[in-house]
Amino acid sequence: MDELSDGQLLAAWGRGDSGAFTALVTRHERALLRHARALLGEGKSGEDVVQEVLLRLARKPPELPPEVLGDARAENAVLASWLHQVLRNLCMDTQRGERRRRQREAEVSSLESTSGGVETVEAADTRAAVERGLARLSLDQREVLVLRLFEDKSYAEIAAITGRKVGTVGWLISVGMKALAAELAPLLGGEGVAAIESAGQRMQGGVS
Repeated sequence: MDELSDGQLLAAWGRGDSGAFTALVTRHERALLRHARALLGEGKSGEDVVQEVLLRLARKPPELPPEVLGDARAENAVLASWLHQVLRNLCMDTQRGERRRRQREAEVSSLESTSGGVETVEAADTRAAVERGLARLSLDQREVLVLRLFEDKSYAEIAAITGRKVGTVGWLISVGMKALAAELAPLLGGEGVAAIESAGQRMQGGVS
């Protein structure tokens, strides 16, 4: 079913074709997981959120607007935007719940925990270096850079997903890229932004 568009797969799923839904999951799951990890970090929370997004897709898939039907790229953009918006909202809920949990734990315990050490980034592995560098950026910068570099989303698509203005998205990407390039320059042999973009292109095919 790889040759079918998202609109065709949604229609087939509406008729009860389970293979069509499997194809939709295969097509979008990796990108959703990358976005979830950008917001929640590594771990089971991101995987759980992605599974909830897919369950919502299964239960009540979005209705694609008539003007995009028949245009595979437009259908994909609309469905991807819907999926990423649902995921982002769920991640925000997860973060709020986690903050409340930590607050409750702090109230019943006077023990303070400290996190130690900063992991060393290996210069020979550009991909790992970019991932580590992203983790050190602010949440806002990290989210838009993941969507831009690894999911190849346009500024307009990122704005729709995140609820920000296009200008704000552009500013966050610019500032984030400069910060990332400055931090990773010693590891990337001075390649800076070009090396980061190259790593992003290579990562679009998979999730580490």
